[in-house]
Amino acid sequence: MKWQSLISNLYMTEIEVLQYFQAQAKNNAWANYRLLSSCMKLSDDELTAQRTSFFPSILMTLNHIVTVDWFYVSALEGTPLGTTAFDPESPFEQLPPLFEAQRNSDQKLITHIGSMDLADLSKIHVLRDDKPLSERADRLLLHLFQHQTHHRGQVHAMLSGTSVAPPQLDEFFLSNEMEQKARKDDFAALEFCEADIWPDRG
Repeated sequence: MKWQSLISNLYMTEIEVLQYFQAQAKNNAWANYRLLSSCMKLSDDELTAQRTSFFPSILMTLNHIVTVDWFYVSALEGTPLGTTAFDPESPFEQLPPLFEAQRNSDQKLITHIGSMDLADLSKIHVLRDDKPLSERADRLLLHLFQHQTHHRGQVHAMLSGTSVAPPQLDEFFLSNEMEQKARKDDFAALEFCEADIWPDRG
Protein backbone atom coordinates (compact mmCIF):
# COMPACT_ATOMS: atom_id res chain seq x y z
CA MET A 1 0.00 0.00 0.00
CA LYS A 2 1.31 3.43 -0.89
CA TRP A 3 0.21 6.04 1.60
CA GLN A 4 0.38 8.73 -1.07
CA SER A 5 -2.27 6.81 -3.04
CA LEU A 6 -4.39 6.29 0.06
CA ILE A 7 -4.25 9.98 0.85
CA SER A 8 -5.35 10.79 -2.70
CA ASN A 9 -8.24 8.32 -2.61
CA LEU A 10 -9.51 9.24 0.86
CA TYR A 11 -8.65 12.92 0.78
CA MET A 12 -6.48 12.47 3.85
CA THR A 13 -3.61 14.82 4.54
CA GLU A 14 -0.20 13.62 5.63
CA ILE A 15 -0.91 15.02 9.09
CA GLU A 16 -4.16 13.04 9.31
CA VAL A 17 -2.45 9.76 8.38
CA LEU A 18 0.21 10.23 11.04
CA GLN A 19 -2.44 11.43 13.48
CA TYR A 20 -4.25 8.11 12.98
CA PHE A 21 -1.20 6.08 14.00
CA GLN A 22 -0.48 8.38 16.94
CA ALA A 23 -4.07 8.07 18.18
CA GLN A 24 -3.88 4.29 17.87
CA ALA A 25 -0.68 4.24 19.93
CA LYS A 26 -2.26 6.35 22.66
CA ASN A 27 -5.40 4.24 22.67
CA ASN A 28 -3.17 1.18 22.99
CA ALA A 29 -1.41 2.73 26.00
CA TRP A 30 -4.73 3.70 27.56
CA ALA A 31 -6.16 0.19 27.18
CA ASN A 32 -3.01 -1.32 28.70
CA TYR A 33 -3.21 1.10 31.61
CA ARG A 34 -6.84 0.21 32.29
CA LEU A 35 -6.24 -3.51 32.05
CA LEU A 36 -3.11 -3.56 34.19
CA SER A 37 -4.67 -1.26 36.79
CA SER A 38 -7.41 -3.85 37.23
CA CYS A 39 -4.91 -6.72 37.32
CA MET A 40 -3.01 -4.94 40.09
CA LYS A 41 -5.97 -5.70 42.37
CA LEU A 42 -5.51 -9.45 41.94
CA SER A 43 -3.75 -11.66 44.44
CA ASP A 44 -0.59 -13.46 43.37
CA ASP A 45 -2.55 -16.71 43.32
CA GLU A 46 -5.14 -15.24 40.96
CA LEU A 47 -2.45 -13.87 38.67
CA THR A 48 -0.70 -17.21 38.31
CA ALA A 49 -3.68 -19.57 38.49
CA GLN A 50 -4.04 -21.89 35.50
CA ARG A 51 -6.87 -20.81 33.22
CA THR A 52 -8.23 -21.64 29.79
CA SER A 53 -6.54 -19.37 27.25
CA PHE A 54 -3.69 -19.32 24.73
CA PHE A 55 -1.28 -18.74 27.62
CA PRO A 56 -2.41 -20.58 30.76
CA SER A 57 -2.42 -17.65 33.20
CA ILE A 58 -3.06 -13.94 33.37
CA LEU A 59 0.55 -13.22 34.33
CA MET A 60 1.98 -15.27 31.46
CA THR A 61 -0.27 -13.48 28.97
CA LEU A 62 0.74 -10.06 30.26
CA ASN A 63 4.41 -11.08 30.02
CA HIS A 64 3.84 -12.11 26.40
CA ILE A 65 2.29 -8.75 25.54
CA VAL A 66 5.27 -6.79 26.84
CA THR A 67 7.97 -9.05 25.35
CA VAL A 68 6.38 -8.90 21.90
CA ASP A 69 6.30 -5.12 22.31
CA TRP A 70 10.02 -5.17 23.02
CA PHE A 71 10.59 -7.21 19.87
CA TYR A 72 8.74 -4.85 17.54
CA VAL A 73 9.37 -1.47 19.15
CA SER A 74 13.13 -2.12 19.25
CA ALA A 75 12.96 -2.91 15.52
CA LEU A 76 11.14 0.35 14.84
CA GLU A 77 13.82 2.21 16.78
CA GLY A 78 16.52 0.60 14.63
CA THR A 79 18.05 -1.50 17.42
CA PRO A 80 16.27 -4.86 17.06
CA LEU A 81 16.47 -7.13 20.08
CA GLY A 82 15.44 -10.09 17.95
CA THR A 83 14.72 -13.28 19.82
CA THR A 84 16.55 -12.00 22.91
CA ALA A 85 13.34 -10.08 23.60
CA PHE A 86 11.88 -13.45 24.61
CA ASP A 87 14.76 -14.61 26.79
CA PRO A 88 13.29 -15.35 29.24
CA GLU A 89 9.80 -15.84 27.86
CA SER A 90 8.22 -14.53 31.08
CA PRO A 91 10.67 -12.01 32.57
CA PHE A 92 8.34 -10.76 35.30
CA GLU A 93 7.15 -12.79 38.27
CA GLN A 94 5.49 -9.78 39.90
CA LEU A 95 3.02 -7.36 38.35
CA PRO A 96 4.33 -3.93 39.48
CA PRO A 97 7.60 -4.12 37.46
CA LEU A 98 5.67 -5.58 34.51
CA PHE A 99 3.22 -2.66 34.70
CA GLU A 100 6.15 -0.21 34.64
CA ALA A 101 7.80 -2.02 31.72
CA GLN A 102 4.57 -1.96 29.71
CA ARG A 103 4.07 1.74 30.34
CA ASN A 104 7.66 2.43 29.28
CA SER A 105 7.20 0.42 26.09
CA ASP A 106 3.92 2.15 25.31
CA GLN A 107 5.55 5.55 25.76
CA LYS A 108 8.45 4.55 23.51
CA LEU A 109 5.97 3.66 20.80
CA ILE A 110 4.09 6.95 21.17
CA THR A 111 7.35 8.92 21.06
CA HIS A 112 8.62 7.04 18.02
CA ILE A 113 5.44 7.56 16.02
CA GLY A 114 5.49 11.22 17.01
CA SER A 115 8.90 11.53 15.34
CA MET A 116 7.81 9.91 12.06
CA ASP A 117 6.92 11.52 8.77
CA LEU A 118 4.87 9.97 5.99
CA ALA A 119 7.86 8.45 4.21
CA ASP A 120 8.85 6.63 7.40
CA LEU A 121 5.71 4.47 7.16
CA SER A 122 7.16 2.81 4.05
CA LYS A 123 10.61 2.17 5.53
CA ILE A 124 11.75 -1.42 5.95
CA HIS A 125 12.83 -2.39 9.46
CA VAL A 126 14.98 -5.39 10.34
CA LEU A 127 13.23 -7.49 12.98
CA ARG A 128 16.14 -9.77 13.85
CA ASP A 129 19.81 -9.97 12.89
CA ASP A 130 20.33 -13.70 13.28
CA LYS A 131 17.84 -14.55 10.54
CA PRO A 132 16.73 -12.35 7.63
CA LEU A 133 13.36 -10.95 8.65
CA SER A 134 12.07 -7.47 7.97
CA GLU A 135 8.82 -5.55 7.63
CA ARG A 136 7.46 -2.19 6.53
CA ALA A 137 6.77 0.21 9.39
CA ASP A 138 3.08 0.69 8.57
CA ARG A 139 2.35 -3.05 8.50
CA LEU A 140 4.47 -3.59 11.61
CA LEU A 141 2.50 -0.96 13.53
CA LEU A 142 -0.88 -2.30 12.47
CA HIS A 143 0.23 -5.81 13.40
CA LEU A 144 1.42 -4.64 16.81
CA PHE A 145 -1.88 -2.90 17.59
CA GLN A 146 -3.79 -6.02 16.52
CA HIS A 147 -1.54 -8.26 18.63
CA GLN A 148 -2.11 -6.15 21.71
CA THR A 149 -5.88 -6.09 21.21
CA HIS A 150 -5.96 -9.87 20.72
CA HIS A 151 -4.12 -10.74 23.94
CA ARG A 152 -5.74 -8.00 26.03
CA GLY A 153 -9.03 -9.64 25.10
CA GLN A 154 -7.77 -12.93 26.50
CA VAL A 155 -6.78 -11.32 29.80
CA HIS A 156 -10.13 -9.53 29.88
CA ALA A 157 -11.93 -12.87 29.55
CA MET A 158 -9.75 -14.51 32.21
CA LEU A 159 -10.49 -11.66 34.62
CA SER A 160 -14.15 -12.69 34.49
CA GLY A 161 -13.18 -15.74 36.54
CA THR A 162 -11.50 -13.71 39.29
CA SER A 163 -12.56 -11.41 42.12
CA VAL A 164 -11.84 -8.37 39.93
CA ALA A 165 -14.31 -7.16 37.31
CA PRO A 166 -12.86 -6.74 33.80
CA PRO A 167 -12.46 -3.07 32.84
CA GLN A 168 -14.17 -1.54 29.84
CA LEU A 169 -11.76 -1.74 26.90
CA ASP A 170 -14.04 -1.44 23.86
CA GLU A 171 -13.63 2.32 23.48
CA PHE A 172 -11.76 4.69 21.27
CA PHE A 173 -11.50 8.43 21.93
CA LEU A 174 -15.04 9.69 21.34
CA SER A 175 -15.21 13.47 21.63
CA ASN A 176 -18.45 13.92 23.59
CA GLU A 177 -18.31 15.39 27.07
CA MET A 178 -19.53 12.24 28.83
CA GLU A 179 -16.72 10.10 27.33
CA GLN A 180 -14.07 12.70 28.08
CA LYS A 181 -15.21 12.90 31.70
CA ALA A 182 -15.09 9.10 32.06
CA ARG A 183 -11.42 8.97 31.03
CA LYS A 184 -10.30 12.12 32.84
CA ASP A 185 -8.51 10.32 35.69
CA ASP A 186 -6.81 7.88 33.31
CA PHE A 187 -5.59 10.73 31.16
CA ALA A 188 -4.18 12.51 34.21
CA ALA A 189 -2.22 9.37 35.16
CA LEU A 190 -0.97 8.92 31.59
CA GLU A 191 -0.27 12.65 31.15
CA PHE A 192 -2.45 12.69 28.03
CA CYS A 193 -4.18 15.81 26.82
CA GLU A 194 -7.52 15.69 25.02
CA ALA A 195 -6.40 18.39 22.58
CA ASP A 196 -3.46 16.21 21.50
CA ILE A 197 -5.49 13.07 20.80
CA TRP A 198 -7.31 14.34 17.73
CA PRO A 199 -6.21 17.93 17.08
CA ASP A 200 -8.64 20.19 15.27
CA ARG A 201 -6.98 20.80 11.93
CA GLY A 202 -9.90 22.76 10.58
